[in-house]
Amino acid sequence: MGLITFAAFTLLVAVISYFASRKTDETTSDGYFLGGRSLTGPVIAGSLLLTNLSTEQIVGTNGIAFSEGILIAAYEVLAAIAMVFTAFVLLPKYLKGGISTIPQFLEKRYGKLTKTIVSILFLMAYAISMLPTVLYSGALAINTMFDLPERMGMDPETALWVTVWCIGIIGSIYAIFGGLKAVAVSDSINAVGLIIGGLLIPIFGLMFVGDGNIIDGMNVLTTNLPEKFDILGGPNSSVPWTTLFTGMLIVNFYYWGTNQAIIQRALGAKNLAEGQKGLCLAAFVKILGPIIVVLPGIIAFQVFNGDLTNADEAYPMLVKAVLPTAFVGFFAAVLFGAILSSFNSALNSSVTLFGLDLYKQYFNNNASEKQVVRAGKTFGMFLAVFSMTIAPLLYGVEGGIFNYLQELNGSFSVPILAIVLVGYFSKRVSGKAANISIVFAVVTYLIALYIIKPILVGEAVSTAELSGVSDPAQLAFIAKDAFPNFLHIMGIIFVLVLAILFGVSKFYPRETDYIEEYTNQVNINPWKYLKPAGTFICIAVLGIYIYFS
Repeated sequence: MGLITFAAFTLLVAVISYFASRKTDETTSDGYFLGGRSLTGPVIAGSLLLTNLSTEQIVGTNGIAFSEGILIAAYEVLAAIAMVFTAFVLLPKYLKGGISTIPQFLEKRYGKLTKTIVSILFLMAYAISMLPTVLYSGALAINTMFDLPERMGMDPETALWVTVWCIGIIGSIYAIFGGLKAVAVSDSINAVGLIIGGLLIPIFGLMFVGDGNIIDGMNVLTTNLPEKFDILGGPNSSVPWTTLFTGMLIVNFYYWGTNQAIIQRALGAKNLAEGQKGLCLAAFVKILGPIIVVLPGIIAFQVFNGDLTNADEAYPMLVKAVLPTAFVGFFAAVLFGAILSSFNSALNSSVTLFGLDLYKQYFNNNASEKQVVRAGKTFGMFLAVFSMTIAPLLYGVEGGIFNYLQELNGSFSVPILAIVLVGYFSKRVSGKAANISIVFAVVTYLIALYIIKPILVGEAVSTAELSGVSDPAQLAFIAKDAFPNFLHIMGIIFVLVLAILFGVSKFYPRETDYIEEYTNQVNINPWKYLKPAGTFICIAVLGIYIYFS
């Protein structure tokens, strides 16, 4: 019965997506890459949420909640502030300029070399971090929840390879042959299913803990695990409270304001009002996100007495333990939809970046729109195969997949956010300054995190062991204390990048002031309820931090 429900829901989403997108002219760039600039607020909100809310988010953040508690909710809650900022400040500028990709703006602002560097950075990020982690976490969740290795007669790693490739092939068909509108429509349907299905897990989990009563279950958690409900992390946690004012802001403002895979949904809006409406609706739902992506991890800690060797298995193990059989097929379908959503959204954005920003400029200057779309699709197929090959290698990665993803993303999120913001709010910062700052940020960050950090941590642990320290927990504490949290490193590098941008431009400024040219591709009248909606969201975020502090 579960298999029939899974197949029926998955097929229903595919059929609706096909009929909703079949009239869109996907032989043109706007039609294929931006859904014909026809997306409405609810569709944008659903696509934004499901592009973000996938298994690397659900599995990864619940894994950290299992280990450390509610403090990981910072990624969810502060995202709402970033979306409000994007709705108020960045989206009006994007739509007025009529851009299809962030690198297109950077070309107009700084020059072709800057556009090329950022396009390559985006593509590398999707190929090395986002696409593989989505596939890996999705396959891990499905394999664990439904005992696929045992059913297929394979060991866990071999079964992981099979599931990764199945998910990757289906996701590629959506992204490469369906275009943005098919992706966005399927996202919106799956978003409703995922919110409903995602809420089932904490509900049944609390009932399991509270002997059938949700309120009693919550009382058990707060009584037995009060430390898990402190939202302000200590200095050695994965999210120290001080990072809320440094790297955490950068992570969220980059992700929701300048990340091509995310902002492409808003760029496809039929007008500014619909784009702002979609961002605010998504921001409101995001505030409630910890119920789905944090609370189950804490419930799992109670259910399994904190005894799991791999924290990333906390969520799928909890689902397996508490979800009634009648809901298994439906939940599998919406989880599968969430996996496909993030995978095909990132893949569609990669196709967009390659086709519009690289192929036409460097491979075929005279390419027709149909040729650009075809070249993008071909690149997408190669990228999909590459990510499907990388994904299974993440099995058992130290520190969890969510932290792996966030750490790696820091290498490019800092410079991209900086040059976009400075690009819009300054007139004389030059392309030379932008290029130098990008290279500086990427190289400095990677050296700090992957060369200097291991050396310092290794020396600290070795010294402690020579002093007679042998307790693993104490050694882990010493290791974390040996080097600043990566979010602080992001904050430091962001300040240095700003100094480079303005410092270099003092000696090598633009020859003329930059003036943004406005197009008339869509109506840019703002949403009339933007101010009250944005104010309410910001007050709600502040209230959450006050309550859980």
